[in-house]
Amino acid sequence: MNRPLPRVGYAEASDAELAKRVTDGDQAAFEAVMRRHNRALFRTARAILRDDAEAEEVLQEAYLQAYRRMESYRGEARLSTWLARIVANEALMRLRKHERRSSIVPLRPGLADGEINEAAYSDMEQGPEAMAQRAEVRKLLEECIDALPGSYRMVFMLRAVEEYSVEETAAILGIPEATVRSRFFRARSLLREALASEFDFACQDVFSFAGERCDRVVARVMERIAPEGRR
Repeated sequence: MNRPLPRVGYAEASDAELAKRVTDGDQAAFEAVMRRHNRALFRTARAILRDDAEAEEVLQEAYLQAYRRMESYRGEARLSTWLARIVANEALMRLRKHERRSSIVPLRPGLADGEINEAAYSDMEQGPEAMAQRAEVRKLLEECIDALPGSYRMVFMLRAVEEYSVEETAAILGIPEATVRSRFFRARSLLREALASEFDFACQDVFSFAGERCDRVVARVMERIAPEGRR
């Protein structure tokens, strides 16, 4: 659960103001920074590592680095971009360590670049059944995103989910802007293919006739034909 930002005035302060307070030794201001950017930065680490626990560890390490280096933040980029770059570097470094050890690996047509169509849910009934359906869709989407190759997954999360610009994504990952565009396009294509495949597979089970429904129909028919067998 997210707690309110600490102290009066911190919630209204800009990122630049908070960064200045942190540089001046105000630790409460850094708490405000963390609470403001926690979700986006966790998702950045999670996109690289595909592991919740490791993403949390990386986020903590990155925050320590950011706190100690805050005086180097010059405001040339958004604070969120500067922080995300630190998180991405820390996560990629951990990923390379894992690889060395183991080597021894519009979601929907018509959406604009990077657009998330959350409005599609606005008319859904907000009952338990609707919430369960949304949870299932979210789980499926998360599984498909996790299955993307790492380079595509990182770009997709930053562009589509966190809505960083092409320029910011390129700065965070240290890759050319053209690479960001091509990887994002490919990631969307892979996701559409994966989701379409899951949809086709699910269609096989639509209106399933097995189990209780089958037993019920058979039992009722048998009850109705039983008198005919006694003629």
